[in-house]
Amino acid sequence: MITAIVLIQTEVDQINEVAEAIVKLDGVSEVYSITGDHDLLAMVRVRHHDELAEVIPGRLNKVPGVVHTDTHIAFRTYSRHDLESVFSLGMPD
Repeated sequence: MITAIVLIQTEVDQINEVAEAIVKLDGVSEVYSITGDHDLLAMVRVRHHDELAEVIPGRLNKVPGVVHTDTHIAFRTYSRHDLESVFSLGMPD
C-alpha cells in the first residue's frame, strides 16, 4: 500500500465543500481541516504508484476550490493501530 499525504490550499470560502468533495474520491481515506499554510490534509492510499497520478492530479487537483496542493509520499508507516491489529490475530493473551 502506498500512502501519500496531500496538503491542500483552497478558496477560503470553500473549505468545507472542497473537503466533502475530496473525501468522496476513490483512493482518499480521510480529509482533515488543519491550521497553518494549508487548509486541508488528505490521506491518499493506493496499491500502485501509477494510481497516485489518477487520484491526485487526475481528480483531487480538479476539485473546484482547490488552489494548490503539496504531496508527500510516505516511506514507512508507524502506527499503534496497525501494530495492535497484527498482535490481535487470535493469539491467546
